[in-house]
Order: sequence, then structure tokens, then C-alpha cells
Amino acid sequence: MKNWISRLRGGADNPAVAKAVPAAAEDGEQPGGVAAGIEATYYRWLTASAGYDAPAEVETAILDQVRALARDPAGAAELVPRVPEVIPQLLRSLQDEASNAELARQVAQDVVLVAEVIREANSAYYRPMSPVKTVEAALMMLGQNGLRMLLARVAFRPIIKLQATGFTRVAAPLVWNQSEKCALAASLMAPGLTAGAFEAYLAGLMQNLGVVVGLRLADRVCEDGKVPGSSEFGLQLLAEGRNLSAAIAQHWDFPQPVADAIAHAGDPDGENLAQALALGDRISKLRVLIDANVVDDDDDFVMEGLDNFQRRCLGKLSMIES
Repeated sequence: MKNWISRLRGGADNPAVAKAVPAAAEDGEQPGGVAAGIEATYYRWLTASAGYDAPAEVETAILDQVRALARDPAGAAELVPRVPEVIPQLLRSLQDEASNAELARQVAQDVVLVAEVIREANSAYYRPMSPVKTVEAALMMLGQNGLRMLLARVAFRPIIKLQATGFTRVAAPLVWNQSEKCALAASLMAPGLTAGAFEAYLAGLMQNLGVVVGLRLADRVCEDGKVPGSSEFGLQLLAEGRNLSAAIAQHWDFPQPVADAIAHAGDPDGENLAQALALGDRISKLRVLIDANVVDDDDDFVMEGLDNFQRRCLGKLSMIES
């Protein structure tokens, strides 16, 4: 795990919440303003099919377990899958600036990667003039940085979308969708904040890992696939989940700035990388809520505080498939 991270650096609609009122408006003004309102609305949407009015002792038990895992990142890391072996091989080649022919040969060893690379090159994000049909042509379209991001995404997908039971089985794909969008949005925000685009991308992919682990813990504590559904609990779980993600990132030898950015993404005075991650997270959650018909794309709740570039980024995220 530690080696492949260093190589990376080298070189769903739910009818229960359709048109739901944002939590900030429904519950009153949230501490932290619009950003906290977006977080609360996102959590309420995520848990709409399973959220219930949990007793305080249940909420406390779950949050205490998440905090305990953050103090034991080695134990927490054992709860998630490891990375496919082909990923480190390809990252070594990227670091060594291998030719496209060599990269194509290595990609061709894994049928899943072949499909991913060609699908990515034909996506609305890249908009090829004609369909891309070969691995070699797809790699030309993506470039080495695009391939690095794709490899990171392929590596993280089974980690976030881990096989689970109960509510987590439903929630994990939704969280992964937001993670992908967050990673891209953070990488687009990073250059304007003099932060590294790929480090921001990694942070975006990684920051929800602790949230998924927290939902698994909630499944164990609660019954019948239910989880606490209150906005207040959701805000705490998302915050403690980020702390857990940061602890695991540090255990896996992520670059220290990436782990720090995850830990401090909610801080208004965080470092540049943390600010890029926080912006990417906010924009991506708005995109998810718009796509789920929870809010309209022209609501004040959506547009408040976003400049023109950030609004364009919000639109660009609609090209990312769920």
C-alpha cells in the first residue's frame, strides 16, 4: 500500500427525498452556515431510505467507535480491501516515463483496465471527435496525468464500494459517486490555490473512506438496516469520518499534506490543499443533490458563495457518470 501511493505521486434518485427541502432551511440555521447546511442536506438525502430518530446513546456509541478507530488506524485499515496488484506495476511505468506501447501492453493484461481506459477516453469529459476503440488511442487521449487519475480511481473504487450488508450496501455506491466528483472538482480548484492537482485528487478520493467505515459501524449498532438520520448526527459523522480517513491515509504513507488536507478540509483557515478539497467537496455534494432532484441548480442554496469558475466546475461534474 505504501509503495503504490508514492508511485501515484510520481511523474441515484430516491423518491423519498425528491425535491426535499434543504436541511438548513428545514432545521433552522445550521452552525457553520451554508457549508454545514449542504453537509446536513447531503447526509439526510444519503440516509433517507434508512434514517430514523435514534436514541442519543446509539448516536454516541457509533461516534465513539469511529473516534476509537481514528486512534487505531492500523486496525481501521484492516476493515477495507487492498489495492489490485496491476496498479503498482502501472504506476512504476508511469514514474519511469514508459512509452505508450509499454503502457498499453501492461493495461492489456487486465480486461477491467482495458474497459476502463477505453470508456474514459470516450466519456463526455474528453469528448473525442470519433469513437476511441484501441488502448493505444485511449492512452493518447488521456495523457499520463489522466491515466494516473484513472488508476487512482480504479484502485480506490473497491476500497470505498466495499462489499457490505445492511444500509452500507446501499450507501457505499452513492458515497463513491460523490467521491469521484469531489476528486475531480478538488483537482480543478487546486491550481488557483497554488496546490497540487493530483494531491487534491487523491484527497478527494480518500476523504470518504472513514465515512463508509462509520456507516458499517452504524449497521452493527442499529437494527433492520437503519441508521441515525438526524442532521446533527450526520454533521458529526461526516466530520469524524474525515478524521478517520486522515488517520488511515497517514498509516498508508500518503503524502503528509494530503492527510492534513483531509483532516482540515472543514477548517476555514486550512492550508491551500485543504481549501481546494473543501471547495471540491462542497461543489460535488451540490452536484449530487441537484442530480438527485433534491435542489434546483439555480437555488440560492446552490449558488450562494460560488464564483463563476466554481459554477462552471459544478456544471462540468454533470459529465461524470454515476
